Amino acid sequence: MVNNILELRGKRFVQASKKGGSGGASMNSKRNITANDLSRLQSKVEQIKEFWRREARPFQGILISVHYSKIAAKSNRIAGLLKGTDSNEAVVGAKFNTEKTKHIITYYVSNSDLDKTIRLLRDAKNILNEHYDGCMDKETFADKVRIKRIKFDNSVISMSLFKQVLADVSYIEDFEVDIADKERKESIVTLFDTNMNIRELLKGLGIDIIGARVLGDQTVFLSENELNKLYEKAPYLISMATADLSEMSPNDFNDDFSQPIMSIPDPDVEPTIGVIDTLFDERVYFSNWVDYHQLVDSEIPIESKDFRHGTSVSSIIVDGPRLNPWLDDGCGRFKVRHFGIATGGNFSSFTIIKKIREVVASNSEIKVWNISLGSNQEINDNFISAEAAVLDQIQHQYDVIFVIAGTNKTNPDLVKVGSPADSINSIVVNSITKKGLSTSYSRRGIALSFFAKPDVAYYGGSAEQYIRVCEPLGEANVAGTSYAAPWIARKMSYLIDILGLNRELAKAMIIDAAKGWNYRPTPEQISLYGHGIVPIKIEDIVKTEDDEIKFLITDVSEKWNTYSYSFPVPLNDDKYPYVARATMCYFPTCNRAQGVDYTNTELNIHFGRIKDGGKILTINGDRQNEEDELFEDRFLLLESDARENFRKWDNVKYIAEIPTPGKLAKKSYENNKNWGMEVKTTNRLDPKDGEGLRFGVVVTLKEINGVNRIDEFIRNCNLNGWIVNQLDIEVRTDIHQILSEEIEFE
Repeated sequence: MVNNILELRGKRFVQASKKGGSGGASMNSKRNITANDLSRLQSKVEQIKEFWRREARPFQGILISVHYSKIAAKSNRIAGLLKGTDSNEAVVGAKFNTEKTKHIITYYVSNSDLDKTIRLLRDAKNILNEHYDGCMDKETFADKVRIKRIKFDNSVISMSLFKQVLADVSYIEDFEVDIADKERKESIVTLFDTNMNIRELLKGLGIDIIGARVLGDQTVFLSENELNKLYEKAPYLISMATADLSEMSPNDFNDDFSQPIMSIPDPDVEPTIGVIDTLFDERVYFSNWVDYHQLVDSEIPIESKDFRHGTSVSSIIVDGPRLNPWLDDGCGRFKVRHFGIATGGNFSSFTIIKKIREVVASNSEIKVWNISLGSNQEINDNFISAEAAVLDQIQHQYDVIFVIAGTNKTNPDLVKVGSPADSINSIVVNSITKKGLSTSYSRRGIALSFFAKPDVAYYGGSAEQYIRVCEPLGEANVAGTSYAAPWIARKMSYLIDILGLNRELAKAMIIDAAKGWNYRPTPEQISLYGHGIVPIKIEDIVKTEDDEIKFLITDVSEKWNTYSYSFPVPLNDDKYPYVARATMCYFPTCNRAQGVDYTNTELNIHFGRIKDGGKILTINGDRQNEEDELFEDRFLLLESDARENFRKWDNVKYIAEIPTPGKLAKKSYENNKNWGMEVKTTNRLDPKDGEGLRFGVVVTLKEINGVNRIDEFIRNCNLNGWIVNQLDIEVRTDIHQILSEEIEFE
C-alpha cells in the first residue's frame, strides 16, 4: 500500500522583517592586529594608487582586489575602508584562492576612496600605537570602557570608524591589482564593470567591435587578435574569459540501424516540451508530434549527420517508453517544439545562447526545455560559463526550467562537466548504466567548487544496455548524457503540465525522490550522481510509502522571515514518532560578474517542533539566521562551515534526520503542539533581489514504528485551516484532459 502526496494550500505564510541592527563592528577572534599590519596595508594601497596614477586608461576609477583571510561572510567584508558601508555595492568580481579556502574580491572605487583608505589606515595605526601599545586583540576590542577613555573629538577618525577599520583589517591579508590568466583562443570575455559602455571602453583601448558581439552589459566575443590586444593593454580589466564552444560534447552512436516503428496515434492534448538541439528530420514516423523550426544560418552547409542527434533526442520525449519498455515511466507521450539551432559539428555558443533567449521569449507557454548540447571544455572553478549564466537569467525571468545533459568525455583526461552543465537553476542530468552505476563517459561536477552539478543521474545507455532511439535512417542504439536528460524532461513536464505543480515544487520532488534518506553522500558520489538516481516510474515520485506522510508547500518570500507555525503533525502518547526531511528549491537571481558568489539570494529553511519559547527546533540543528548577530563568533560558525554543513547560498536545500534503527519518538512541547517552518532570506547585493522569490518545499515524515498516520494528518490540517489536495495521478490526468479539450460551439 502507498500514500498519495498531499498539497497544503489555503494558508499563506506570514512575512516578518528583521529586528534591530547589526550590533556594530566585530573583529576576527583568530587574529591580533598590530600597527605593523596597518603600516604594511597602507604601503600596499599607496603602491596601488601609484600604479593607477601611471596607468593610461579609458575609465576614471580604479580596480583593487582584497585578499581575505578566509571565505568571508557578507558581515566580515569591508565596511570601513574603500567605500565604507557602501563597499559591497562596489564589488565587481569574486573568486577563491587556489586552495579554495579564501575569498579574493575585486572592487571598483574612485581615487578619493583610495585616498580615504590610506588616511584611515594611518590614523588607526596612530591610535593603536598611542592607546593600545601597537596591538589589538579580540578581548581588548570588545572593552567598551577602555575605548571610551580615548578622546576622538579632535580626531579625523571616529570611535566607530576606528573599530570598523580594525575589524576590516582583521579579515584582510593583502591588497592587489590582479591580472587574468591568458586565454589564447577566440573567447567570450567578461570585463569588470567600470561604469562604461563596454563598446566605448574597448574602443578606448583600440578594439572596435559591433553591437552584435556584445552579450549583456559586460560580456563580449573577441577574436584572437583582439584578445591579445586586450591582454597587452589592460589585462587587469578581464574578469573571466572562456574559449567559444567549437565542438559539441560527443555521443556514442551504434550504427546498427533497424526498421523504425511505422505508426503512432495523432497527438491530442499531451503537453509540449521544448527541445533546443541539432536539426530534426521531418520524415520520421513521429513527425506529427514535432513542431519543427530550423534556425541554423542558411549559409552554413548542412549534412545528413546534423539530423541524428536532435531527431533521436526528440524521439525519446515523444515515444521513449515504446522504444525502451524497460524505461516505461508511466508518463505517456509528449509533443515537442523542436528548434534546430546547431549542426552536429562546430558551432558558436555565443550565437546559440542569443538564439535560446529569443526562442524561449517567443514560446512562453512552454515551461520545460531540454538542452542536450554541451562543450568539450571543462568548466572553471571560479566562475559560471557565459552559456549557463544566460540560461539561469532566462529561468529567473520567464518562469521556465531547463533540463540539461551533463556532457560526455572525449578522452580520459577530460574530467569536469562542460558548459552549460554548470547552470545553477537548471536540472543537470548525468548518465548511469542499467545496473545504476556511473557510465565510463560521464564527467564530474561540482560547479564553483560548491554546487551539486549534476543535480541527478538517470539511465543514458551503455554497452550493457543502450538507449533505443529513432534516427533519420531508422532505430539505433545510443549512449550519452544527451539521452538521459530527455527522460527527466518528460518527468518534469508531467509534474508541471499534467499534475499542475509549479517548477519549484517539481524540481524539489525530482531531487527529493532521487536523494531519499541519503543524508551524507560522499563528494565522489555527488560529483557523478548529484543528489542521486531518479526513480523510473512516475508513481515512485508522486506517491510515498504507507508509513510516510509527504506534503508539498509553496509560497513567496517577501521579507527576511517567511514563516508558518501551523503544521499539525499527529501525536502518539504526546510524542512525535517520526524522522523528518525537507527538500526546498528556488530560482534566485544570479550575477556572473560576482564570480564564486554567483547566487544573489540565500533562502535558508528551518523546519521542526516549536519550543515553549516560540523558536523552532529545526531537524538539522541549524542555528543560522537567529535574531542576535553574535551567533557566528559565539558558536564559531564560519562562512565556510555554513556552506559545507548547511549549504548556505545553494538554491537546493536538503535538511534531514537519519532514520537509524532504535530511533526514539520526540517529545512535544507544552505551549505549541504544531510544527513550524521558517524561510530566512539573505541578499548579497540588492535587498530587493529576494522580494517575490518563490520557493517549493517537499516535507517527508517517516513513522518510526511503521504506522500509517496520513488520515489523522489530513484531518488535523483541515481543522487548522489548510486545504488538503491529494496528488492523485488518475484524477489529475482526467482534469488535464478536460481542461485541454477544445470546445466547439454550434
